[in-house]
Amino acid sequence: MTVASSSRIATAAPTASGAGPLRRRSAGWWGFAPFAVYVALFLAVPTVVAIASGFFTAKGAFTLGNFAALASPAIMTAFANSLWLSAVVAVVSAVLGAILCLALSSMPPDGWVRSIVDSAASTLAQFGGIMLAFAFIALMGVQGAATLWLQQTFGLDINTLSSDGPLLYQVGGLVFPYVYFSVPLMVLTFLPALEGLQQQWAEAAATLGASRWVYWTRIAMPLLAPAFWGSTILVFAGAFSSFATAAALIDQGGLVALAIKQQLTSETIVGVANTAGVLALGMVVVMAAVMAVYSLLERRARRWRR
Repeated sequence: MTVASSSRIATAAPTASGAGPLRRRSAGWWGFAPFAVYVALFLAVPTVVAIASGFFTAKGAFTLGNFAALASPAIMTAFANSLWLSAVVAVVSAVLGAILCLALSSMPPDGWVRSIVDSAASTLAQFGGIMLAFAFIALMGVQGAATLWLQQTFGLDINTLSSDGPLLYQVGGLVFPYVYFSVPLMVLTFLPALEGLQQQWAEAAATLGASRWVYWTRIAMPLLAPAFWGSTILVFAGAFSSFATAAALIDQGGLVALAIKQQLTSETIVGVANTAGVLALGMVVVMAAVMAVYSLLERRARRWRR
């Protein structure tokens, strides 16, 4: 073999070896293409169209006058109800979920209890909509099993807790079904962070004379705080954007998502045109702010997981 041919082979070798990663990268993009098209058609495009509609009149002319609808008492009440409902659900679910995570963290990761709870949390976190509404109607409705049992056993009628009618069919009553699927979501998001605590940290603290209380308040809780609040914010976002369960139980609005439905389907509401687009933009702004805070907290939580 001549020197010239050897040099040509040596020169061609990197090109041939580099073609493999390029082909794999190209194949990866082609594999991602169907998902990208799906996201564009069923998420990005509808979101843009819904938000953009708030900037146009019924005749298609650009205007900012539609945002006057945000000053409506009914719209302001809907936003206030959605915010406080989501906040209550987030706080209750965060506390209950954290307690459950603490109990699970002391059990063997490959034990049957952990397997059952992990499977149940993954399933119940997605259990919503009409099925969940029907389940709570059977449980807490006017003739629900829990309602009748409380009446017959303790003489307590939970429907008297609300002056506007049966508790389950009011905005406050949505706390119960929302917490039902929010606690499993809290478990799924917070348990990995709790498992990230190293046993060596507790041993090192004990060696230096720190009590268990000092370890949790000075070391563990500050480390877990970003993950805890990030998971809480994620639960808040899930409750704020939930629609199907509320729509099945409440038919007359009271929440932003239900107000959008009313604006799109009712023929008797008289007001600013394209109000639904304005409300959608308001929800997107709230969700963007919430997810920005969540992203910041998640980055801080990742620092000590490495």
